[in-house]
Amino acid sequence: MQRHVSKVELVTASVIALFLVVVFPGLHAAGAVSDFTIKLWGKYLCYGLLAISVDLLWGYTGLLSLGQALFFSLGGYMLGMNLMLMIGEDGQYFKSGNNPSLLPDFMVILGRTELPSFWKPFYNFPFAVAMVVLVPGLLAFLFGFLGFRSRIKGVYFSILTQALTYVAAVFFQNALIMGSNNGFTDFKRILGCDIRASATQRGLYIATALALVLVYAFCRWLTTTKFGLVQRAVRDSETRALFSGYAAANYKLFVFVVASIIGSIGGALYLPQAGILNPTEMMPEKSLEAVVWCAVGGRGTLIGPIIGAIGTNALKSWATRAFPDLWLIILGGLFILIVLFLPKGIFGLLGQARDFFAKRKPEAASATAEPAKP
Repeated sequence: MQRHVSKVELVTASVIALFLVVVFPGLHAAGAVSDFTIKLWGKYLCYGLLAISVDLLWGYTGLLSLGQALFFSLGGYMLGMNLMLMIGEDGQYFKSGNNPSLLPDFMVILGRTELPSFWKPFYNFPFAVAMVVLVPGLLAFLFGFLGFRSRIKGVYFSILTQALTYVAAVFFQNALIMGSNNGFTDFKRILGCDIRASATQRGLYIATALALVLVYAFCRWLTTTKFGLVQRAVRDSETRALFSGYAAANYKLFVFVVASIIGSIGGALYLPQAGILNPTEMMPEKSLEAVVWCAVGGRGTLIGPIIGAIGTNALKSWATRAFPDLWLIILGGLFILIVLFLPKGIFGLLGQARDFFAKRKPEAASATAEPAKP
């Protein structure tokens, strides 16, 4: 198990980071990239954060979680409560003069005249940001503590995380004071800035790109430490790790909490760029999509899931416009081809090509060598 970053990955990550953080927003500032495109790519990068959270669990710890979309959505809801309160006088009911109220529109429809008590602290933006980390982290800790202490693993862990996600989605669909099926939308401002302005959209994109780079760097550092070695030992043989004296449950719990917070940060950044968040974003299908991104990009590589998330969603955006009746078949066919011919994913293709040419060199050298003289 390597404890260093390969030159190929280091160069690839540096080039991608330079393009995402500097070049792409620079093109937008120069007018070469539209507001729609930078918002779209901002969402792709948020999906990249979700994919990293899945890979940290599945690729490095052997935990196939089908509930990461729940933490992604929770992060969006926590920040969304602040954004909904910031609508204020721009709300449809306030502007129309019909029963004017500073409450979010969906609360006015429900006939509420006072803001629920647990909403009031979310007027404070730093408090909302803190909840983006604390709420998903606490939920992951409680669920993981009970699950890992009970030695739940393998397919049973996947089923339980899927059940948790489904229960949460049903709860939010019926939670009227959280927007129910319609969720949160129609945001106006974030930190006092017009959320629809080009400069604000560019700022949100840069914040997302920086978050993705920092999260990748943190996860890469974590996986190259002694903790990362034990983490992969738990993935390869949990029983052997236990007999070696390591508390596998504690390692898995820590990684599960960290992955939930990473996914939550992605959801919080996704909300103002997508402009809407509802319970469908936390359904199990969304978590399954993130698993596909990891498989396509390269499980257990960290940078591969980012490539998979961006590439798959870009292909999806193109296919839904060009072939609206066939895009599901296109994506399904891509996944089948990756599984059959590129088991290490797109990023693993570089290593496969390097190994192929490395094997060819000795063969070519032996074929061109002169025959030995008698």
